[in-house]
Amino acid sequence: MISLLTAPIRWPAEAIWEALAPALPGFTVEILPEIDSSNTELMRRFRGNASTPPRPEPVLLVAEQQSAGRGRLGRSWHSRRGDSLTFSLGLPLQPADWSGLSLVVGISLAESLDPENTGNTRIGLKWPNDLWLSGPQGERKLAGILVETANWEGLRYVVIGVGINIRGLQLPPPSEAAPAMATLPPGCLQELHPRIDAAETLLRVLPPLVQAVQAFEHFGFAPFQARFAARDRLSGRAVQLSDGTQGTAHGVGENGALLVHTAAGMKEITSSEVSVRPVSTASAANRLKDAPPC
Repeated sequence: MISLLTAPIRWPAEAIWEALAPALPGFTVEILPEIDSSNTELMRRFRGNASTPPRPEPVLLVAEQQSAGRGRLGRSWHSRRGDSLTFSLGLPLQPADWSGLSLVVGISLAESLDPENTGNTRIGLKWPNDLWLSGPQGERKLAGILVETANWEGLRYVVIGVGINIRGLQLPPPSEAAPAMATLPPGCLQELHPRIDAAETLLRVLPPLVQAVQAFEHFGFAPFQARFAARDRLSGRAVQLSDGTQGTAHGVGENGALLVHTAAGMKEITSSEVSVRPVSTASAANRLKDAPPC
């Protein structure tokens, strides 16, 4: 009997290509068994080298496993095939304002994976690029997003990396060095959809994601503001910024900036290099509740 970890993954590459090729001329789909980082690879291709010209065509690169995946703020990651879905979408993009793109990606992913719109959604958004899953164990990170851009002779290219936990991780038993509270596993999509796998997840999220990114290119973040607010898990909560400043989150503005009311007044946080944590969960335990790389 073939184990889950070694069974071939039947990726819906043709179905995805058929769905997206009309909207993305020149679009290609690639599935790789392993790579260092799908985001890094697409950036390498776009920039080219002395013997290879830049390649700005739209492409979806899916990596079954990554050996040097990257998260936000330079964090390193590792992923195992089947346990997570990791992919990067690269395409030329020319929005008037790039502010809020990672939020739009998060909105699209959350709505595709958890379309419930009655206010009881289990997948929420943490500014600027995390998806959180709510459940009996509290809020745990389900997915992460890494958006990178490059420029060549006036052409802007974006690489959108996504990592989603699909199956639950089996963590080692607690020890003195790693107490039980620090080994709480991250959220996984099968808690919400028990039979879903990486291939089905990819087909579910890709077409709506491209539609959302193209809408952002034409209209910016403002039309998405209310949709973000409906899943905003920081709004009304005490938060702490990476510089130690504390305050209360008050949603996001029309430009996607996080609004934080501090002792010095309302601050607009626009840099994705600023880390924001709810004060009640800013602990070493929660630093382990992460999603896969891109």
